[in-house]
Amino acid sequence: METLSLLANGFAEALTPENLLWCLIGVVLGTAVGVLPGLGTAMAVALLVPLTFTLEPTGAFIMFAGVYFGGQFGGATTAILLNTPGQSSSMVTAFEGYPMAKSGRAPQALAAAVIGSFIASIIAVTLVVFFSPVMVDLAVSFGPADFFALAIFAFVATAAIVAGNKLRGLTSLGLGLTIALVGIDEQSGAVRFTFGSPQLLDGISIVVVTVGILAIGEVLYVASTAGRTPATQTIKPGRPWMSRRDWGRSWRPWLRGTALGMPFGVIPAGGSEIPTFLSYGAERGLARRRGDSEFGKGAIEGVAGPEAANNATTATSLVPLLGLGLPTSATAAIMLGAFQQYGMQPGPLLFTEESDLIWALLASLFIGSVILLLINLPFAPIWAKLLRIPRNYLYAGIVVFATLGVYTAKSSVVDVVLLYAVGALGFLLRRYGFPIAPVLIGVILGPLAETELRRAMAISQGDVGVLFSSPIALVLYGLLVVALIVPPAVKLARKRQTVGS
Repeated sequence: METLSLLANGFAEALTPENLLWCLIGVVLGTAVGVLPGLGTAMAVALLVPLTFTLEPTGAFIMFAGVYFGGQFGGATTAILLNTPGQSSSMVTAFEGYPMAKSGRAPQALAAAVIGSFIASIIAVTLVVFFSPVMVDLAVSFGPADFFALAIFAFVATAAIVAGNKLRGLTSLGLGLTIALVGIDEQSGAVRFTFGSPQLLDGISIVVVTVGILAIGEVLYVASTAGRTPATQTIKPGRPWMSRRDWGRSWRPWLRGTALGMPFGVIPAGGSEIPTFLSYGAERGLARRRGDSEFGKGAIEGVAGPEAANNATTATSLVPLLGLGLPTSATAAIMLGAFQQYGMQPGPLLFTEESDLIWALLASLFIGSVILLLINLPFAPIWAKLLRIPRNYLYAGIVVFATLGVYTAKSSVVDVVLLYAVGALGFLLRRYGFPIAPVLIGVILGPLAETELRRAMAISQGDVGVLFSSPIALVLYGLLVVALIVPPAVKLARKRQTVGS
């Protein structure tokens, strides 16, 4: 009852005209930043921090949260329409969203994304409000062995389950892990795979890899098939709204994606990329089991689930930030710095010492989710009209925006060169039928797996048994074994039943 009273006070503060304006500005700015590849919400919040010192802390943090939420959805727009995710967390959305757009279902893909984002945000924020202490306990319970098990689970699930061909999936995963090794080893200081180039000491940015493989790779692949498809052909945007069948196919993925995404926002270094891949894999496996899979051709489930997982992660990432002072993303880390600039230290005492601010911030998350829905859903058919642009102009625009986005991130010409090199790799993967997802998950989770494995080995003084000593790790390995064994066993049983009959 006390929680409801505090939340009501938070709504009273957040619904003042001034704070509503800051929330609206944050959501709109975040959506705009999310659309542009390479910028990201972390950069937007970092640029805003010095400009907001004259504001009341409540208004400033409501705007930061709006940027955070808006940016996570904004990345889905270009992922669906142009196969160029504005955020790394939206890369999975492109796998099915872009084929939907090419087949004339862009408005449905955009609607599934924004409605999924709204549902996930509302559910996740509600759980944050009422179950923050439980989530904080989950955050502190993860050890090195658990993180390593989580990475292995994501590797195998993506390479062997999401990818249709296991050998090709593992090959793509190996490529991703190789890219992740480039640069200085953080623990030993060894220089790896830089070929004497000082510009590669920091490694290859995930922005470069994501935009290169998905955007530049797609452009090169389309150019290679230009003789068979006229360059001036346009893509019809299709009917403007989701049908009853689309709703029926989307509501379960929205809920499953939300359930998958919420724990990863709480886990330190969990990130929003892992649950989006896992959600995509789960929906693809379920569709294959039903025998009606459209995955690879534009399955709406492949947009609905990952986008819900993405935004559920965003909401719950505020739990370790506010309750422990522990950021789980780059944007959360910058918000932590902003708290400290205002003379506040996130942690267990923050809910007591700055109660008015915290509850107004939590209330603004509900309001921001509603604003996000209201300003994006009606514009889905309008966004989809971008696809009326002739393909030769459309893909030229993709190359320009991708190049500018990557260059803007670090003002580095080397990153632009790497962008096109990675794009050539993406083209070859498409040309010879290798899956893209394992490459991306290898780049994202490779450093995490390596670091946590070394930490676990150091703690146990080389005893491999430490990797299987945690209940969380054992559960993850158990789920992985089930996921690998059950589908082939069911397939074999069906084959025997068919032969017997």
